Amino acid sequence: MKRLFPAIAFALISLSSFAQEKSTMFNGATNLQVFYDFGKDRGIVTTTLEGFYSDPWGNTFFFIDYDHGMGSTHPNGTYMEIARCFNFWQDTALAPLSLQAEYNGGVYRTFGVNHAFLAGVDWFVHSSDFKNLFNFKLLYKHIFYGDPAVKSKAPLQFTFVWGMDDLFGVKGLRFSGFADVWAEEHTLLTAADGRALATPEKSSFVFISEPQLWYCVGQHFGCPNLNVGGEIELSWDFGTCKGFWCRPCAGIKWVF
Repeated sequence: MKRLFPAIAFALISLSSFAQEKSTMFNGATNLQVFYDFGKDRGIVTTTLEGFYSDPWGNTFFFIDYDHGMGSTHPNGTYMEIARCFNFWQDTALAPLSLQAEYNGGVYRTFGVNHAFLAGVDWFVHSSDFKNLFNFKLLYKHIFYGDPAVKSKAPLQFTFVWGMDDLFGVKGLRFSGFADVWAEEHTLLTAADGRALATPEKSSFVFISEPQLWYCVGQHFGCPNLNVGGEIELSWDFGTCKGFWCRPCAGIKWVF
């Protein structure tokens, strides 16, 4: 459920920030999402806490996922990302360009998500009214493998993030998402039909995208914090799953 919030939050922040002095421009937004994952290998509830905060030196984004198995007395696992974009030239022609540093990592009941440190550049593009926002990122990605001899074939990650408010002219309808592709040496255990592979296979690259569609249903009864919607997780060789997978989710979101 990651990276979907920054583009939207940036729009809300930007519209209010331009009228403020740079020295006092500190803005932020936080939201909580609760999803039920209908994926054939999932059937879980995921809670995601996200935050995006801008300041005169750039912006910070984080999210923390918790997976909850049905009937379980504790979370099944957790994953987090935190990213900082540095931009000391916000009043120049290079304002859309930021330098980015990021950390990823997590742990689940039967496996862990290795520590990963990323660094690179982010380019921000927007429409004149800030309703359509796009980020393009090129990042060096260093993954800590259990075996020091294992190295990523190309230690890079490409990320595209988008956010579109009032889609098709419908107030409160929001389309957002991200797409990542990166190099990572990992083992595949499950075929696309959900069955275990006869022999584990190796993979060197991963693709994942999570488009989301939200509608601010709360605007109709004085509570614009409340949104209903969902997402579709589209992936290729993600985790231990071979090939293409599509996992739909339905959920609610509360924007603080």
